Amino acid sequence: MTYAINQLIHEYGASFSSVFRSITSDNGSKFAQLSESLSRLTDVYFTHPYTSCERGTNENHNRMIRRYIPKGASIDAYS
Repeated sequence: MTYAINQLIHEYGASFSSVFRSITSDNGSKFAQLSESLSRLTDVYFTHPYTSCERGTNENHNRMIRRYIPKGASIDAYS
């Protein structure tokens, strides 16, 4: 995750903070260094376990995807 964030920082440069005004993640180990990586650039928030309502955009996108692709189905056949 740190590699991907650093790629975004490099890509957006000085405008990173205006594009990503805050970032919300879950408490997974892949986000362990997130707040350190972004400490001077943007606000970082972590959700409580099993509280999907704190990740509204993510859950909304999941709902839109599930309209067309059932849970558990392979997404390989979709572009």
